[in-house]
Amino acid sequence: MGHDTALDPDAMAAVHAAAYQLDRPWTAAEFRSLTDSPHVLALGDTRAFILVRIIADEAEVLTIATHPDHRRKGLARALLARFHAAARARGATTAFLDVAADNAPAIALYLDAGYAQVGQRRAYYPRRDAPAADALLLRRALD
Repeated sequence: MGHDTALDPDAMAAVHAAAYQLDRPWTAAEFRSLTDSPHVLALGDTRAFILVRIIADEAEVLTIATHPDHRRKGLARALLARFHAAARARGATTAFLDVAADNAPAIALYLDAGYAQVGQRRAYYPRRDAPAADALLLRRALD
């Protein structure tokens, strides 16, 4: 499905590592493997990007990341809107994602974008110096 030209797997890995303080950040090779799939779409640039998989009538957010230097500028909100439009254009009727229960800014963004919680995975996201965080499963209609 392709991706924006300024957004290559190396750039995605760098932005993702800056956005999320993970014990093992996603690698450029992992991003390359994902973006090689005809079902995966990457939108954005080196400030913020969203990586999604669209199969049949479902669209899944694999990850969305905003570099810390570019937060609170509406970039993630704009990327979600672009994703929703692209997914609709490819026939998707539902979008879904998971988000860490302790990520209040992301949860607020998704709820504001029309997502609702439909499930929860206990202790899904490992944390360095704290117990693992639950994952909230969110979904929204794309019609």
